[in-house]
Amino acid sequence: MPERKAEARWEGTLREGRGTMKLGSGAFEGKYSFGTRFESAPGTNPEELIGAAHAGCYSMALSGGLTKAGHPPKTIETKATVHLEKVGEGFTITRIDLVSNADVPGISEPDFQRLAEETKKGCPVSRALTGVDIRLTANLTSPAPQR
Repeated sequence: MPERKAEARWEGTLREGRGTMKLGSGAFEGKYSFGTRFESAPGTNPEELIGAAHAGCYSMALSGGLTKAGHPPKTIETKATVHLEKVGEGFTITRIDLVSNADVPGISEPDFQRLAEETKKGCPVSRALTGVDIRLTANLTSPAPQR
């Protein structure tokens, strides 16, 4: 399997410094600072990139699971909200909320929910983040099959 790489450079102190993060593929490079991470300044932050990675991984893994179960999806859209909170003397990612909307013709709601939960536990990014409370809201946007 290929290795994936990323890098970051930081200059200066924690509060006054600034840095850049970039993906090894060159597809993204963004500036970050204390303000972008702990306040609302424009720019990116590590938590935002973790959220993007988790949403992307989950959507792709759910597509694979649904297809394997005989229900190939039309679309899957997932949003991740990463919660960074002060815990004790430091900061911790305490929770990630995933909200996934999937158009999957012909699948029942119970089967969809079962596969969505299995995917939450099994996608590689979820597995890497086992110390974080991951909460899933999975919505089936296609009509339920007629019986």
